[in-house]
Amino acid sequence: MNWTVLLADSHEALRSVVAAVRETDGDLPTPCELWTVTQVLQHAAGDQIGYAAAITGGPGPEYDPFAPSGTLERDPREFLAEALERATAAWSTVEPDAPAVPNPLPYGPLPAWKAGGACALDAAVHAWDLAVALGRPSPLTDAMARDLLTVAREIVDPLRAWGAYAPALDAGEHLAGDQAVLLAYLGRDPAWHR
Repeated sequence: MNWTVLLADSHEALRSVVAAVRETDGDLPTPCELWTVTQVLQHAAGDQIGYAAAITGGPGPEYDPFAPSGTLERDPREFLAEALERATAAWSTVEPDAPAVPNPLPYGPLPAWKAGGACALDAAVHAWDLAVALGRPSPLTDAMARDLLTVAREIVDPLRAWGAYAPALDAGEHLAGDQAVLLAYLGRDPAWHR
């Protein structure tokens, strides 16, 4: 797995979905049970800033990404672009095989592939959340899903206790494809739609 490519692809997935957000979409429901499109966007952007801050020692988000307000005073594309620019700049300072990368997760420093993969996972899964909330196709490819699942299996289970991920769903026979397996592992219903 090339985590730098995975991270770039995940950022692009999030960027492409947010580009489709219309002014009237902000209050739409999402697979994140109690959060609207705007709240998921705020959370996703805040998480990216959190990774950047952990790497650079710079400031974190100006709000709590885990308690998003649902009110956005800026264009969603600009709001996300600023977060992704900070994240991309921070990650560009990390060597691809760095053994210990600071990150906002409760594990302490992680190998670059795992920390970068975790950041990618966050961006990609929220890109999916927003895409299905908007009635758009998933921006995730099966190749992305396979690599993201590798990362998820390394980091997600302990984070469930913090409420960062719901319990895994039974993949069952009705789930087919790498994307569905990833989503079910993250506690998301791959068939969710509004």
